[in-house]
Amino acid sequence: MPLPPVPQLDIELARRLHRALTAGSDELFQLILDPAAEVLRALLKNPQLGEDHLLALLKRRDLPEDLLKSLSLHEREHPSHRLKLAIVKNPATPGPVVLALLPHLHLFELVTICFLPGVTPDQKVAAERSIIQRLPNLELGNKITLARRATADVVAAILKEGASPLMEPCLNSPRLKEVAVLQFLNSAVPTAETISIIARHPRWQSRPNLRLAILRNHRTPAIWFTLFLPKLRRPDLNNLLAGRRLTPPQKQLVQEELQRRGGGR
Repeated sequence: MPLPPVPQLDIELARRLHRALTAGSDELFQLILDPAAEVLRALLKNPQLGEDHLLALLKRRDLPEDLLKSLSLHEREHPSHRLKLAIVKNPATPGPVVLALLPHLHLFELVTICFLPGVTPDQKVAAERSIIQRLPNLELGNKITLARRATADVVAAILKEGASPLMEPCLNSPRLKEVAVLQFLNSAVPTAETISIIARHPRWQSRPNLRLAILRNHRTPAIWFTLFLPKLRRPDLNNLLAGRRLTPPQKQLVQEELQRRGGGR
């Protein structure tokens, strides 16, 4: 009984697989565009395959996860920073592979990762965590640049350090959230200087919650009581007076404002 004919598609695929295994350097750049995952896997076994081929391959956004895992193993055997970055930037790269490579990336490469289209929430959080872990060892200039360019969580972490030169860059960041400023004001970190920087900042000075937080801090200079107390409601003044955080001179300023109002609001 004669054997059935071999499908033409299988013959063509076999030819492409053979080419993938034996092609020279120039032809490999054409083969990395092949739609068949089998051909792409075969490429990884070609001794002529170099870093430039892999970088070109990693620009594809339709690579299967198992191939990307293989590429990460290939990178371990032939360490390359450019390959690490390209693997992380590919949106199809599995999460565990990305997490393993993040610590090897440069600081501002991590910032770029945070804003990549298609980055997963877990990958973004991991990149942010890697940045925040490096903060204690960063120079002031890098922290200032980070405050201007990084995500909200990274800017909040920089703000928490409480260094005066970092306050303006953090407060000017369009990504900084009010809750981060509020948490900073309610912490033990602020000084009279850093509180004053927030109190006079045009973006934050008029926010009611922040004004109250400023006035509840025992380190707040008297000038801000003079400026902010007249704009508070009587219940807020009473709450300030009843609180235990203020110094006697600060409480005296609150009492004077209440006396000035008499029976009014």
